Amino acid sequence: MWLSRFLVVLVVFALCMSAEAQQSGKIPRIGVLLDGEVSLLESFRQGLRDLGYIEDKNILIEYRFVKGNPDRISALAADLIDKKVKLILTAGTARARAIQQVTVVTPIVLAFSGDPVAGGVAASLARPGGNVTGLSMISPEVSGKRLELLKEAAPKISRIGVLWDRVVPENIFDFRTTEVAAQAIRLKIESLEVRKPEDLERNFSLALRRRISALIVIGGGVTNREQKRIVAFELKNRLPTVHELLTYAESGGLMAYGVNQADMFRRAAKYVDKILKGAKPAALPIEQPTKFELVINLKTAKQIGFTIPQTVLYRADKLIK
Repeated sequence: MWLSRFLVVLVVFALCMSAEAQQSGKIPRIGVLLDGEVSLLESFRQGLRDLGYIEDKNILIEYRFVKGNPDRISALAADLIDKKVKLILTAGTARARAIQQVTVVTPIVLAFSGDPVAGGVAASLARPGGNVTGLSMISPEVSGKRLELLKEAAPKISRIGVLWDRVVPENIFDFRTTEVAAQAIRLKIESLEVRKPEDLERNFSLALRRRISALIVIGGGVTNREQKRIVAFELKNRLPTVHELLTYAESGGLMAYGVNQADMFRRAAKYVDKILKGAKPAALPIEQPTKFELVINLKTAKQIGFTIPQTVLYRADKLIK
């Protein structure tokens, strides 16, 4: 009797040890370090599932969130490194650069970013050369395209406010290209720079004092997190607006023209797969967008009493009714 009990205990012990070894050794562990992109995580997980990875079965994911405080990035990244993650998924070159201050060895995958070269985290798009790779939203002509759409939708506008996050390095490029495009079609631009959420109200007041007749909103840490406040300002003041992030149109913004970030998060899973299979981020080219989408919220147009021309409606990829 005692022998059979001993054998049972031995078998249970062996199974536990095997499970622990599998959990810590064979199943890859990756890190995710994000801020306001939580809603896009399901797209990333779907991308993993498409490649055969099932969370908590054959891949483990450690989640860390900045929660609006970029000063936390270094500590959160260090914590992920202590967890021995194989790579860190993040978004934005500023965040990637902060993680690089902690590690230049652990691969960093950008689910999306502006210009990683101008942002100082990659040597080139074709051969990043360091520990950062992934996807970029950079496209020189897209800023001008947003301006053209806004002018076509609202031909009588003359002064446009550009709300942008000054902390994001590549946003300087977006703002300047918007300025150049505006000069070409004789529109005046008002720069509405924000660095922290508290700057929004000051810029809202400035926009009203300067009598802007339309608005362009460029994505960034603050502008991404404060979508509700920004959309509320647009609606209250009946401002025709075009946004960089498609989610803005879904949250009540009038129009959005840009890349599908949910799709980028899904595609980022392919980089994770390649790195887990041995590829080096230094040699994995950073992808640029090939398709941009136009989303128009017709409910918002009706709410602010704005009629969008048929020529613009015909070009929309999605109409929210």
